[in-house]
Amino acid sequence: MSNDVYILDAVRTPIGRYGGGLAGVRPDDLAAHVVSEVVRRSPGLDPARIDDVLLGNANGAGEDNRDVARMAVLLAGLPPSVPGATVNRLCGSGLEAVIGASRAIALGDASICVAGGVESMSRAPWVLPKPEQGYPRGHETLHSTTLGWRMVNPRMPQEWTVALGEGAEILADRYKISREEQDRFAYRSHELAARAWTEGAYADEVSPVPGTNVERDESIRPDTTLGALAGLKPAFRADGTVTAGNSSPLNDGASALLLADRAGADAIGRAPLARIVSRAVTAIEPHLFGIGPVAAAEEALRRAGIGWADLDVIELNEAFAAQSLACLAEWPDLDPEIVNPQGGAIALGHPLGSSGSRILGSLAWQLQRRGGGRGLAAICIGVGQGLAVVLEA
Repeated sequence: MSNDVYILDAVRTPIGRYGGGLAGVRPDDLAAHVVSEVVRRSPGLDPARIDDVLLGNANGAGEDNRDVARMAVLLAGLPPSVPGATVNRLCGSGLEAVIGASRAIALGDASICVAGGVESMSRAPWVLPKPEQGYPRGHETLHSTTLGWRMVNPRMPQEWTVALGEGAEILADRYKISREEQDRFAYRSHELAARAWTEGAYADEVSPVPGTNVERDESIRPDTTLGALAGLKPAFRADGTVTAGNSSPLNDGASALLLADRAGADAIGRAPLARIVSRAVTAIEPHLFGIGPVAAAEEALRRAGIGWADLDVIELNEAFAAQSLACLAEWPDLDPEIVNPQGGAIALGHPLGSSGSRILGSLAWQLQRRGGGRGLAAICIGVGQGLAVVLEA
């Protein structure tokens, strides 16, 4: 018999634009901020009682090297006795970290954990592979680690290693999703995100990073219009439909959740925001990564013993409008109006390692403000995977 696992708190940084207001902050410092903040916000928590800190990170090639979770523990001023581990499931890394921590608590291996994720795409370095022999005579190539495939194994089928945006184009073709539908979806994301900030919906979960001037998510464009979106050129195919406007941007940010079993929650003195009901991970062909959440969400619902009609809120990470709309096409019984009611990653941003924990934390806060209910968080993952978690409050 497993223990119930509760989300007691969730906090994140504002999400910075690529080269924007958080570009000057190291990723380990972004991570340390949310870890220290989620601890500070629970005065009844003795930091020495934290059994583990798990953080997701999709890069790990720069200042986020050497186990950024452990670096965050030390930089946050937690006792050195608190462990930390970094996990990588690309875009789903933050959600994977929460899933891993929740499993440890469910099995009784831990009582209190902090889990989340971090990414600074602005500060992702270029990397230079070591030559196969010393003193090469030819030119060497620097590879950007910001996003996507690099140093691809030649044994990998080419159809699997297309650019992420080309994967979105493939789904737009397969599901007959028009440019107009994608732009309307993107416009809705910006409109809802701007409204949520105006109404104070993000006040409980966002904590600005000291030393920066970023108070809100920087990528939101409250003044965008369907006409402006329609005027953008395709980004991946000359005759394509996927643009910078209906895709998520490159971003910087971090997020953290405080998880506990019932004994841990009682010791901390916090009423839970929500309970983790079920989790699921699935996989699909790499170039179809965008519909990775489809099977994961369906499996998580099955394990929870509920259906689409039982959900009140869904947080679906918006890597691309085409990708999100393809998922919705596979879920005909789902009311699309309950999906991302506070905007999604197209507007808010997609700092890879943090996005999964960001959507789960936001979902928990939304359920708490509603006075209860059920919700699902799902995310697509590059190279063809999907993750989903069901919450109940």
